[in-house]
Amino acid sequence: MAPPNPDELGRFPKVLLHDHLDGGLRLSTLRELSADLGLAVPVVGPPQRPSLSAYLEMFTPCVAALQSAAALRRVAKEYVEDLAADGVVYAEVRFAPELHTRAGLTLAAAVEAVLQGLRDGMSASVGVGGHDVFVALLLTAMRTSSRAVANSTARLAAGYRHDGVVGFDLAGLETGHPASDHLEAIAIARSGGASVTVHAGESADLGSIRDAIFACGAQRIGHGVRLDCDITGRPGGEAELGATANYVRRRRLTLEMCPSSNVHTGAVPTMAEHPVAKFLRCGLPVTVNTDNRLVSGVTLTSELAACVRTFGWGWDEVHRVTVNALQGAFCDQDRKAKISALLPAPE
Repeated sequence: MAPPNPDELGRFPKVLLHDHLDGGLRLSTLRELSADLGLAVPVVGPPQRPSLSAYLEMFTPCVAALQSAAALRRVAKEYVEDLAADGVVYAEVRFAPELHTRAGLTLAAAVEAVLQGLRDGMSASVGVGGHDVFVALLLTAMRTSSRAVANSTARLAAGYRHDGVVGFDLAGLETGHPASDHLEAIAIARSGGASVTVHAGESADLGSIRDAIFACGAQRIGHGVRLDCDITGRPGGEAELGATANYVRRRRLTLEMCPSSNVHTGAVPTMAEHPVAKFLRCGLPVTVNTDNRLVSGVTLTSELAACVRTFGWGWDEVHRVTVNALQGAFCDQDRKAKISALLPAPE
């Protein structure tokens, strides 16, 4: 059977778990919002020399333009419309409310603006591509945040649990800022019914993943590239999983992998050297995600197409990473059942 082509992948019902709102707005919108604020014309895209610090610099103009409720609501609405056009049927978008308070917005006001924008977008996208799209929200605290700010974000994740927020996330610089610095915030989120995902193993080593899993009890890992250090080869081409990788597989801790972004941040040298295909062969609960659609210049369709080209994936692999994403989603079982019914049976 011929491998899936981009047109077919575009029509395939897709599930997206790891995507940042401020890294995925439309360039036209960013330029318009920046002009309205008298800001310099933004230049956004993958850095010429891949590194996490250079990649993160691309967020500066995006965040600067998103300091009002109106801007956040607009961008959230357009976000849903863009995903619907890409054939995504379920997504969890994340943003850090603390980054959008420079002009006087409170954390809660920022959250409410994004939630309203998501609702607007879902209403406007009914039936697009033959499917409805549902987008839930993850609230992110930065690892470098004060405990007070992280705790406040976690309280919002719990407080809006029945209004569109499904989880709490920790992101930002890993080295020198372990996720376990924010155990109180994680406990607040979890006690309020919010699920927890943690960025780990992107720029730091395996210890960062272990900290997220064993100290923080993360249900999903954002990126997790360094888990590759815990998988070794054996004669005959088989792979042997170390204790952490085996735990991830046994407990079905979803890996939110973002191949193109990981190349752009320097986490891996090239797409061909990305461990996503190896992890999938080893039975790890791998998912494919976009991370930052504007900054990396990708869609979920293009990410899957890149995996097809690079690793020789067929429909079986595309279906498996989609099912993995659905199983790892933080929505309720009724929602999962409805989305599962949209997926074609594997070949």
